[in-house]
Amino acid sequence: MTNPPSDFPVVLAANNGDIAGGEVMLLAVAEALRDLGMEPLVVGMDTPAGLVETARNRGFTAEALRVRSRIEYMHVLRRWRKEHPEGVLWCNGLVPATATSGMSRRIVHLHQVPAGPQRAAVTVARLGAMATVVPSEFMASRISGARVLHNWSPALERVVVPRGKGPLRLGFLGRPSEAKGVHILADAITLLRRTGQAKYFLRVAGEPRFVDARERAVVENRLRRLSGSVQQLGWMVPDEFFGTIDILVVPSLWEEPFGLVVTEAMSAKVPVVVSDAGALPEVVGPDHPWIARAGDPRSLADAIAAAAAALPASDVVERAHTRWAERFSPVVGREALRELLSSLGLLPEGTAAPKAEAAT
Repeated sequence: MTNPPSDFPVVLAANNGDIAGGEVMLLAVAEALRDLGMEPLVVGMDTPAGLVETARNRGFTAEALRVRSRIEYMHVLRRWRKEHPEGVLWCNGLVPATATSGMSRRIVHLHQVPAGPQRAAVTVARLGAMATVVPSEFMASRISGARVLHNWSPALERVVVPRGKGPLRLGFLGRPSEAKGVHILADAITLLRRTGQAKYFLRVAGEPRFVDARERAVVENRLRRLSGSVQQLGWMVPDEFFGTIDILVVPSLWEEPFGLVVTEAMSAKVPVVVSDAGALPEVVGPDHPWIARAGDPRSLADAIAAAAAALPASDVVERAHTRWAERFSPVVGREALRELLSSLGLLPEGTAAPKAEAAT
């Protein structure tokens, strides 16, 4: 480290070594803290070190704890915090929150609805915390006393690649897994193809991180049934991907705690079909017309067909973009963070709100 921990008012403790949705928000919080004049320290694992390396590449001071497993990380992080109690510890997930249970000057930031043994772990993890924050009202309804700090996503500009007279391009962006409903999407497209009313092509962007072999086999088998009507692209930058699709489909089965890819699509003015899993209906809002029943291929097929018939759906797209700008844009998220820190007495008097950014 180039600076001692005492130089940093907030220490951001990572949940994973690689970057997933929670780590995307850790970096967003780090940027917001910097804008507020509270340069943070990022602490994470050295194996894997994707999060730490990304933080360093963005100009943040980051410390990689030498560990060989998540369990070891928890022990080492607790010992590290005892040796460096300075500043507020922002526990970005259940792992660092549980590791530092009972310690003072902590904020617990949870990104998933606890299930099974995790429910007990959440109770333990929150002991001594100044506050528990979650990304949606849905999640707050499942965790008593939690405060909502909505996730936010950057302004994205969609550069559309024309499809000409080709098939309608449906897109999935994220982790291709059963929990994310990719197999249900494949079944829905099969149903749509049987109607013969329109041709559909599926573009899948994302990598199967944290997906076990059985799930991968199920998803691959379903996608294989689409034969020449599907393309698996691996990891792609969202704005580049959005330009190559006509409709984004988010067919999740599990109770989504937020839906970051949805707000990215709203920002980029991409029509989006979602399932009713977890917080997804909350994110798109009560007036959104294309919400399918989770796990129901027929319901999803009907929602996709309705969205396709409405294209370019300018009114729906503009309404969604306005909702993103008013609720989920960076300037709104950073102002919410400022209010949270101020309410906890963690901001100096007179700290200004972050400057507004133009929405595109």
